[in-house]
Amino acid sequence: MREKDTASESNAPGLDIKKLDSSPAARDVDFGQVLETTVTPELERKVLWKLDLYLIPLMGFCYMLQYMDKLALSQATLFNLAEDLNLQGTQYNWSSAVFYFGYFAWSWPSGYLIVRLPLGKYLALAVFIWGGVLMCHAACTNFGGLMAARFFLGVGEASIAPGFALITGMFYKREEQPARQAAWFIGNSIATIVGGLVAYGIGLIHNDTVTSWQLLFLVLGSITAGYGFVLAAFLPDTPAKSIFLNKIEKAVAIQRTLSNKTGVMDTGKFRWGQVWMAIKDPQTWFLVLYTLCVNFCNGGITSFSSIIINGFGFSKLRSLLIQMPIGAAQLVFLLLTSGFATLVQQSRIPMMILNTTVSMIGMILIWKLGDDNQAGKMTGLCLGAVFAANIPLSLSLISSNVAGFTKKSTVSAMMFAAYCIGNIVGPQFFLPGEKPSYPTGIKAAMSGLVFGIFFLICLYAYYIYENKRRDRLYGSPVEMTEQEELQDEFSNKTDHEIESFRYVL
Repeated sequence: MREKDTASESNAPGLDIKKLDSSPAARDVDFGQVLETTVTPELERKVLWKLDLYLIPLMGFCYMLQYMDKLALSQATLFNLAEDLNLQGTQYNWSSAVFYFGYFAWSWPSGYLIVRLPLGKYLALAVFIWGGVLMCHAACTNFGGLMAARFFLGVGEASIAPGFALITGMFYKREEQPARQAAWFIGNSIATIVGGLVAYGIGLIHNDTVTSWQLLFLVLGSITAGYGFVLAAFLPDTPAKSIFLNKIEKAVAIQRTLSNKTGVMDTGKFRWGQVWMAIKDPQTWFLVLYTLCVNFCNGGITSFSSIIINGFGFSKLRSLLIQMPIGAAQLVFLLLTSGFATLVQQSRIPMMILNTTVSMIGMILIWKLGDDNQAGKMTGLCLGAVFAANIPLSLSLISSNVAGFTKKSTVSAMMFAAYCIGNIVGPQFFLPGEKPSYPTGIKAAMSGLVFGIFFLICLYAYYIYENKRRDRLYGSPVEMTEQEELQDEFSNKTDHEIESFRYVL
């Protein structure tokens, strides 16, 4: 009851800016200076350049490590991991899927902790833990040990993408977000390219102390754990705590994103009412169902790509190098579609539909082409992974279209929970008896992509309907003063409660 009264007071007319200084993020900011600072185009370009130069490499390298670590299990199968641990039947499928059980289990606590704790420090700790757990993979001697290691690896990685999406929404304008989400997500595509080279190099090392698959986990895990210390030192919790910006630049960084109205500065307090609003919101469920369906494909491609490529007739070590074009295809479509979505307004969802359609075509090629058509099947596998380029676009939809920090973190947690479930279910269609072509798994992946396209069309239609409904009720949004934008930013309102809020498509 008290929280409701407080919220009512904060929304009263004639609000004094000082009454907004309630959250930890707010207490770090001199709002008088924020409003008094004159933002010239030159100063804003300088701040934006600093943000890009500093934040994007920090997050991009981390995300590259995450995907390299995730691919390591598939690569380890080419170094006889299954034989050394005596994996039988569907045990490899479950050792892959259990990663997402850990991811799923921690998505909800992480959604709460991201709001309550200093964001940069929390993400740094998560990176350090996941690196340590990856190193523990080398000590596995049986199926049970591998299952435990994979579960806790999922726990360690569960916070990274949602956390990076929130940081992007905190530092960048809505129209800037697709390109920046894509910029750090490029690490995912680079990981597929670099990861194959790293695994190939490790496979050429011969020693009597550890096996090649153990060495793979030790090398990648130690690099990741060490990077956790880098993030702890340099990744900011809020714009006001950015060590690479001076006092005036911090004020500019805050002022330039006030028009987002998404409440990214409202950190430090978890608002349970916004959780219920997230659950009732149709956009939440369209995003969740899309994510669930397309990850039937992701779960199979990530876990079985090395085996599938090996089945095309390539040697084990060469199969590691042949994975590199998959990353290249993702990178090309990531740059094209995210770049187009940045330059052309209201095109994010159409670009997501394009990427998903390309992946569906790729799955059809793998399914229908004969076993003697190596080039065609490999082309299909490369195209089949293109839908992953949608991840930064879908994250940009959350950061741009979901207002209220708690609601935003809840929607992110629900979307990544769906991501986990899709990745758990997907590999189960890759039946051991159908190795290495896995026709049932390929058809399941293709079906998931078709349903994904359907839910994207539903989301697009919903946004159009809701924007037109708001225009009829409230009229077209008018330009607001900086003080009014600041009030919206700290009003604790969600996108459904702010009359001037319109969804980007």
